[in-house]
Amino acid sequence: MNKLEKFAEMDMLPNVIQADFSEVFRKDYKLKGLWSEKFFGKEHPLVLELGCGKGEYTVGLARRYPDKNFIGIDIKGSRMHTGASQAHKEGLKNAAFIRSRIELIDSFFAPGEIAEIWLTFPDPQMNRARRRLTSTRFMELYAKFLKPGGCIHLKTDSSFLYQYTLEMVRLNGLTLVENKPDLYNSGFEPDMLSIKTYYEERFMAHNIPIKYLCFLLDNKQALLEPDVEIPLDDYYNSGRSVKFYEADKE
Repeated sequence: MNKLEKFAEMDMLPNVIQADFSEVFRKDYKLKGLWSEKFFGKEHPLVLELGCGKGEYTVGLARRYPDKNFIGIDIKGSRMHTGASQAHKEGLKNAAFIRSRIELIDSFFAPGEIAEIWLTFPDPQMNRARRRLTSTRFMELYAKFLKPGGCIHLKTDSSFLYQYTLEMVRLNGLTLVENKPDLYNSGFEPDMLSIKTYYEERFMAHNIPIKYLCFLLDNKQALLEPDVEIPLDDYYNSGRSVKFYEADKE
């Protein structure tokens, strides 16, 4: 199926929201604060996967946790089509997808509406801090809708993103819930972490350790941006990682 066919099918899927820019730029989307009531029809905790790509985590979590509602968000509709169509095929009523830029996310969700956030193998953006999904810029954005005590989960192959995020947590006095620099050799593998994404399988095939952090966004003050050097292994892996990230953009 080519990109145009995927886009046409996405328009027909009931579990996909493709809001026009005019609906969310500097204004609230019509479902803001009403996702559980108006869209899912069940008052379950709402969990986001940001930069969801093919939506493996959104779909995988929805299968495992029918008592929660899940939304995957990405700007790349041709990738998102995979997870959206799979969720629809399986009849997963607790999985949905939004095609939008993450920078506009606070237009979609009300204060305290989100229970958890998943960041699954985001681009490390080693040279562009403002585009890094664990930067203080995005943390302040997430704070607008993440409920008190809500967790942010990060799974990454990137030593840089792991060290950067760990330092961001430490520097700002955030509560660190879990810290696994080599997840699959740590003995810690709850069911929610057993889902393996497209990128994760490729990184593991090259013996790149998977890092996992879980922390609370519980500092209400202005956040300080950490200054972290890029580790040597990220220099060595960056070319390969970029190829992985770029390979599935079509």
